[in-house]
Amino acid sequence: MKKTRIVFIHMLCWILILLYRYGAYLLNNNFTFSRAAFDVSMAIVQISQFYFCYLWVFPRFLKRKTIPMLLVGIILAIILFVALRYLTEEVIYLKLFNFHNYDSDTTAIHYFLDNSYYSISYIVLAGAAWGITNAFRTEKNNSLLKEEAKKAELAFLKSQINPHFLYNTLNYVYSLAIPVSDKLANAVLRLSALMRYTLNDNPDGKVKLLAELEYLESYIELFRMRFEPDFYVEFSTSKIEESQKIAALILIPFVENAFKHGVVNNAAHPVRIHIRVEQQMLTLEVSNLISHAQKDHSSGIGLVNIQRRLDLIYPEAYQLSINQKEQIYRTTLTIPVSLH
Repeated sequence: MKKTRIVFIHMLCWILILLYRYGAYLLNNNFTFSRAAFDVSMAIVQISQFYFCYLWVFPRFLKRKTIPMLLVGIILAIILFVALRYLTEEVIYLKLFNFHNYDSDTTAIHYFLDNSYYSISYIVLAGAAWGITNAFRTEKNNSLLKEEAKKAELAFLKSQINPHFLYNTLNYVYSLAIPVSDKLANAVLRLSALMRYTLNDNPDGKVKLLAELEYLESYIELFRMRFEPDFYVEFSTSKIEESQKIAALILIPFVENAFKHGVVNNAAHPVRIHIRVEQQMLTLEVSNLISHAQKDHSSGIGLVNIQRRLDLIYPEAYQLSINQKEQIYRTTLTIPVSLH
């Protein structure tokens, strides 16, 4: 759903709610300035609390593992409601208009409990609104997944014969290259390993992280053969274990783009690729000096396509940070790691 449509729906709903709540006494000529002021302050406070819950509390904590934090978020929402209402009606109105809402002898406990009661309805409303929005978003993602699965199946059926033929041919070329050149044979072997990896069929789309790293290493080594001795790439990993699994071919686009758009022959500014796993979260950091040479537009994966794949595979579970400082382009990706 487009953002403009969402904004329009929200505005329309608020107009209907406010007309339902306050339209009757306006039509009956029950209008007084103080009453209108208190109605305005209540509406502002409730709308503020609604979006605090709708935009932050529920999206962040309405998950099975974060229920305690959800309760904390709801308590914060109640405190926000009480604090904003007190600031508006008991401080600002008193100073500007010389009137306030509650009696002067009202205790702090009574004020808090009374306003807590009024705050509950819009917390529930925010939860319902977020649940409906999330359901639509989930349905849309499921439709995209089905569409992508159909496209992938068709693409696989169309290319099923050719890749296997190419892989078998590469093995034959490797046998021919051995007596000619060790370097050529090694290059063919690396390319054959890359082809074999892409042909692996995993029912859940997950592969062992170690296998993915071996694929990256083969890819880097092919480039090293092409550009050596002027090839400066630092590739490092930490805290990698045998049982860790991630989505297949999810890391290679960032390395490929670094080679395509970066400088690989500058010893002072090597391409740096580091992968680490901490608390079942994998972080990939890639930095490179930006190349101003003419780009090869026939290969490479665009950022939009990368983000779309991440949205489908790791919905609301990944973080992608891209920034440029002077001539250094840095990408940081964080995704969850599974152990089965």
